[in-house]
Amino acid sequence: MTKQFVCAVDVGTGSARAGILDTSGTLLGRAEQPIAMNRPRPDHAEHDSRDIWSAVCTAVRTAREKAGVEPEDIFGISFDATCSLVVRDRQGGQLSVSVTGDRRWDTIVWLDHRAIAEADECTASGHAVLNYVGGVMSPEMVTPKLMWLKRNLPKTWNEAGYLFDLTDFLAWQATGSLARSQCTLTAKWTYLAHEETGWRHDFFELVGLSDLFEHGSLPERASPIGTDIGQLTAQAAAELGLSEKCRVGAGVIDAYAGALGVLGGFAGDEQNIGRHLALIAGTSSCVMAMSPDPQPFAGVWGPYYGAALPKLWLSEGGQSATGALLDHIIRWHGAGGEPDAAMHAKIARRVAELRATEGENLAARLHVLPDFHGNRSPLADPHAVGVVSGLTLDSSFDSLCKLYWRTAVGIALGVRHVLEALNENGYLIDTLHVTGGHTKNPLLMELYADATGCTVIEPLADEAVLLGTGMIAATAAGLFPDLNAACLAMQQGGRTRASNPKSSGRFDRDYRVFLEMHRQRQMLDAIR
Repeated sequence: MTKQFVCAVDVGTGSARAGILDTSGTLLGRAEQPIAMNRPRPDHAEHDSRDIWSAVCTAVRTAREKAGVEPEDIFGISFDATCSLVVRDRQGGQLSVSVTGDRRWDTIVWLDHRAIAEADECTASGHAVLNYVGGVMSPEMVTPKLMWLKRNLPKTWNEAGYLFDLTDFLAWQATGSLARSQCTLTAKWTYLAHEETGWRHDFFELVGLSDLFEHGSLPERASPIGTDIGQLTAQAAAELGLSEKCRVGAGVIDAYAGALGVLGGFAGDEQNIGRHLALIAGTSSCVMAMSPDPQPFAGVWGPYYGAALPKLWLSEGGQSATGALLDHIIRWHGAGGEPDAAMHAKIARRVAELRATEGENLAARLHVLPDFHGNRSPLADPHAVGVVSGLTLDSSFDSLCKLYWRTAVGIALGVRHVLEALNENGYLIDTLHVTGGHTKNPLLMELYADATGCTVIEPLADEAVLLGTGMIAATAAGLFPDLNAACLAMQQGGRTRASNPKSSGRFDRDYRVFLEMHRQRQMLDAIR
């Protein structure tokens, strides 16, 4: 019998990763390639989509070689990626999204905040689509970026013939198909998957994008997650080092792949899945909760229908800078330097030593509000700024460690803030499933349990995001009857960490300070 494998591709903010998995969800080979980013101005961030595709191809070829799997034994491939916007002309060529005019930079990165004024305009419109993005449009979504592009780079807009979320661009590059994922369109393009007519054309007219469909090559209907959208073209198969018979599945945004990877074991369990929260934590953090019924409320994105598992509504919250914030603290402090893995580990070790000698109230008067790149949830305020209270003249390495520790506390309290909002609006979450780079940070993993009071599950899968995308690839390849079946067969389980009840009083106090800092920041902002 022919062995059956799938390929999963995950494109993050700084690299493209690929993994080869079997039908039990075991990761057999993995490879990673860096991708370039251009930062011509503050709040501008751009990728080169050709560079991304090249990195994807190299990662896939290397991962397959590491796995020792033949090309013809890989039956399916799928892509997840950041929610970045790719712009191509009518012939499929690159178009500049950059103020530099360089056509190489044809992709606006998800974290780019150049369109914050346009996001505010969308919010002020009061249109009904806002009911499905938490009431506030974020500059990280697509519509504001399109508005900025049309206003500021009209030549690019006039020449545009294809507009893609990055996940869908990769699928197009692989197949030539213009199918778009229900995940990407629903979560970032204001597509209403639960309605018979998903697009609200009057909204685009209201914000000056009545000609969007002339430039975007967008379909009338989105493709459900895991839909087989075609086989690899001869060119794509050659570049990826796979066979043309490999089927391509409609993919997801990267964090949604992580949600599938950690919550896939609850597929079909509609009654209990609402107790579980996926926390996909790396450069930024996404939290995702699913339920059989929509749970709309201000400050959390969604509810999105079928954006991850079929027939379930998903609410998405998160923090715009978490791992990036800890990196920033290291660079910012006089005793810091390059925030590589060795520096993070050195700080974590020293924090453990300081806590052992100084007790659990280490740096108790030092407080950090972690909104250095705005507040995604639950305040939905992209204008929010970070706050540090309790600084002294100490510039030693130990002072860096204390600031790092208290920043990590602030990040965990931010998750608690989102959790509280979810549970006040219909959810009953008591378990966090954490995946991403934060699982390598012992301070954060401890804090996620102790500061929230939740049970924390760390997945046994080495790469939960790749696992989730592998589940999608296996569905598209027909290796399982549907996505739920693929999730149940390939899920890997996890290690459990219970919260420490002895620490609850300390973090309850910190949380009161955290909320008070939010209130005081609002008061300061109100002074004119």
